Amino acid sequence: MTVQTKMEKQIEHIVIESGARLDLYLAQHLSKLSRAAIQRLIADGFVLVDEKPRKPSYRVQSGEKIFVRVPPPEQTTLCAEKIPLDILYEDDDVIVINKSAGMVVHPAAGYASGTLANAILAHAPHISVGGAERPGIVHRLDRDTSGVMLIAKNDAAMRALQTQFKNQNVHKTYLALVHGSIKPPQGKIDAPIGRDRKNRQRMAIVTRGKARNAITVYRTLATLADYSLVQAEPQTGRTHQIRVHLEFLGFPVVGDAMYGRKKNSLGMARQFLHAWKIEFALPRDGRVVSFIAPLAEDLRAALRELGFDLNKLK
Repeated sequence: MTVQTKMEKQIEHIVIESGARLDLYLAQHLSKLSRAAIQRLIADGFVLVDEKPRKPSYRVQSGEKIFVRVPPPEQTTLCAEKIPLDILYEDDDVIVINKSAGMVVHPAAGYASGTLANAILAHAPHISVGGAERPGIVHRLDRDTSGVMLIAKNDAAMRALQTQFKNQNVHKTYLALVHGSIKPPQGKIDAPIGRDRKNRQRMAIVTRGKARNAITVYRTLATLADYSLVQAEPQTGRTHQIRVHLEFLGFPVVGDAMYGRKKNSLGMARQFLHAWKIEFALPRDGRVVSFIAPLAEDLRAALRELGFDLNKLK
């Protein structure tokens, strides 16, 4: 039963089959809400099972009554801004963009405007998924990392893409220029990442306490003087993962103000890290597609200075 008021929607549901996680069960039966939205409702106390709050991982039992309150949509303070977007692909479900360096993905302290979220809202004004301040944002890139990103245009697409990310069915390839001749030239970095205890703005390799597993596969594409051009494929999605892992290996990203070296950065004003390629299944028909985001001119200039043949990246 669903009751709609001017302020909120109230839903009552009787569980028929036992065993499913509460968040998954509701995501299957409330098709208009994403799993992330349901988890937020559970965390905020808007979901009761037999009049008791439960965790998202709670296993529902046949005959239990689930009561869900869906509050009215958040009133966003996010303003649409006509900021140019480099769109690689767009359909009714997704937008694939090449994010420019220097652009913050969504509003944060010190960045109330000029973000990708502002630009997306202007390009697709009816988009509503991802939260009031994060319209359509499925994943993120650091401010000074350029490259390919996915945007969901509706709840169904958001759920489908989130599931692909969770199941590691989205394959991302980055290009990074690092200091030194990287050794071994290819391999897998398996080192957990957590907050740096001394500097909370940084991430670090953490062997105890609050750390999350992190895996990056890499291979060297070229050795250029005292630098290496590396292809990196993160198998997990931790904050600053590639930057932290390459520093841990002893070959920090050129131009990285937080994890890199101040000297010999080729005049780079930002880190040489670019989300080059992404492969995923289109939400509507399941067709697997891939997109490449061309390198920005500052990165191309650095490679030309080192004598790298840019045609090798085509």
